[in-house]
Amino acid sequence: MKLADKTCRDFVEVLASKSATPGGGGASAIVGAIGMALGSMVCNLTIGKKKYAQYDEKVKGILKKAADLQDELLKLTDEDAECFLPLSRAYGMPKNTEQERKLKSETLERCLKEACSVPVNIVKKAYEAIELHEALVDNCSKLAISDVGVGVQCLKAAIIGAQLNVIININSIKDEEYVKKVKLETEPLVDKGAEIADKVYKKVLDKLCK
Repeated sequence: MKLADKTCRDFVEVLASKSATPGGGGASAIVGAIGMALGSMVCNLTIGKKKYAQYDEKVKGILKKAADLQDELLKLTDEDAECFLPLSRAYGMPKNTEQERKLKSETLERCLKEACSVPVNIVKKAYEAIELHEALVDNCSKLAISDVGVGVQCLKAAIIGAQLNVIININSIKDEEYVKKVKLETEPLVDKGAEIADKVYKKVLDKLCK
């Protein structure tokens, strides 16, 4: 059974166990999916309400993008586990001869890059989801505004958690150009995403405390 298809209890129990998967990457992806789902809920609670009719078209557009991001983040939960298994096997390869050491080094490099690709994608999807919350916070039902805050905080955790998984992988990758490319792809998104998330959260608090 895929991780994303498990019950909440089953997922949490396997996450808590000594099983190698799921780990921080999968957890980041599913927390991101939950964060985006909260944004979707706010969209659904806004659409069709007379009081917020002026926001209908914009919120419908947000909802469509949100559904795709939820699905993609759930898929990344399983992809993270799938990419870790070959890496785990690579670490166990023998290294008694020069030939074995060379093969192990090459295999590890390839598997590390594959494992790194998933949290890189989680960073990108979480960033897109944070941007959707930014678009939603001023265009939604005030009765559900707290859920925008919860959603964006989940996504902030997801983007930072995914970046930690990027870092732990690139720390072992020897290809300096690849490492540089990954850093350029992810670091600005994490910094900007966290900044936007904080801004959205502050707006939520301001609206709640009026």
